[in-house]
Amino acid sequence: MMTQNHAVIVLASGLSQRLGQVKQLLNKDGEPLICYMTKLALATQPQAIIIVIPEDNLLIASAITELATQHDNVHTIMNPIPETGMAHSLYLGIKALNRLDSADSCDSLLINRVLIMGVDQILLDEEHLLTLLAGTQTVVASGYSSLENWSNWQDLDEKAVIDKKNAIDETTATETLKKDIIGLPLSIDYELLKQWQALLTGDKGLRYLIRGLPTSQISTVDNHQLSYDIDTPEQLAHARAQRWLDRVDLI
Repeated sequence: MMTQNHAVIVLASGLSQRLGQVKQLLNKDGEPLICYMTKLALATQPQAIIIVIPEDNLLIASAITELATQHDNVHTIMNPIPETGMAHSLYLGIKALNRLDSADSCDSLLINRVLIMGVDQILLDEEHLLTLLAGTQTVVASGYSSLENWSNWQDLDEKAVIDKKNAIDETTATETLKKDIIGLPLSIDYELLKQWQALLTGDKGLRYLIRGLPTSQISTVDNHQLSYDIDTPEQLAHARAQRWLDRVDLI
């Protein structure tokens, strides 16, 4: 699947207050989650990757240092006020990307689209990212179900098992996994993203701006596995029980 010239912004400056520990440093397949997700981004062969992390966490910065050393297209940006929300992290990511893009002409980037992703959708895979990048609409976003607590996760797991056993019809299955979120990761036209930079404030700035676009400029790639993110201790315990995350932390 061919992708367009693109860059990636990884939003990784969340403070994980509900989780009670740093989610960026949870381990998946023997490495910190922030490294695992950065490698997924690298697999899409981007022109550049901008990783936005909290300014005062040396462990997160250290975890990503080796990858940044190995790949000269990986750049780390510090967010001094991560508590202000995701939109400010994205603002800083766009600012850093603009700075790279306007560098000396011999090193300038050729970017048509920007892939924006977080770090805690633990079942995200390379195929989904490539599908987002292959889209032609102004915004190609992910569509998935809203699962806010562990009981919802358990319900979805149980329903999926029942569906397989009973071979229920496609309409019923669609209702079972009804999509009600359009969000990250997403691919967006770079020029539009630059225009929106100054409008990004608070925690939901980008989603608000996307909703203002004509529907003809937006498409979604459904993937209910993206519902599984890590925000609470219960979700973390469930993810470890399912072996989606390692049972112990290395850092």
